Amino acid sequence: MVSLRTALATAALAATQALAYSGDMTYYAPGLGACGKYNNQNDHIVALAPAQYGYDANPNNAKVCGKKIKISYGGKSATATVVDKCPECLSGSIDVSPAVFKQLASLDKGRVKVTWNYV
Repeated sequence: MVSLRTALATAALAATQALAYSGDMTYYAPGLGACGKYNNQNDHIVALAPAQYGYDANPNNAKVCGKKIKISYGGKSATATVVDKCPECLSGSIDVSPAVFKQLASLDKGRVKVTWNYV
């Protein structure tokens, strides 16, 4: 029999993973990310705002490193892997590689409102 504590913890984890975020999406020139890996503009990657990335003493060990998110905009969606932190991003906003941005909007737009969630 599952304890109430275990059931509540499982439900809380599921709710956190299903949570949808919204904010601005911009793009940047990737390099060495906060997760400790190098990426380029053709990789499908994302940098999260500090509120979602977390405040680990060693950012390479952040729990979000390597997780995937699904980003939605204008009836389209794209998937990106968390590899970086966007210090200037407000909560819910993300910074993506040009490859991800181009899947959803023209680079000329520069900034669009999106929704996203962990997958």
